[in-house]
Amino acid sequence: MEKLQKDIIKFTKARNWDGNHDARNLAISISLEASELLEHFQWQSAEEALAKNKQEIAEEAADVFIYLLQFADLLGIDLKEEARKKIEKNEERFPV
Repeated sequence: MEKLQKDIIKFTKARNWDGNHDARNLAISISLEASELLEHFQWQSAEEALAKNKQEIAEEAADVFIYLLQFADLLGIDLKEEARKKIEKNEERFPV
């Protein structure tokens, strides 16, 4: 994951896009890309959406992931660790 984050940062810096990538703008971008992901499922079943638009859905999911990695890097968040902690917290909140 660290290599992927470094590759994304390198890509962004090479295009001088890092000036706009503050926490606020990245959070907005995550939300916007997630909305674009949802748009592929509007007015149809998940099965229909995937049959018609699987590649586009994958690309939108990748956009969300890329922005999330940039956001985490900027704020110094270890997403793997935070996900583990969140799962543990949810296990306590929602026991089997």
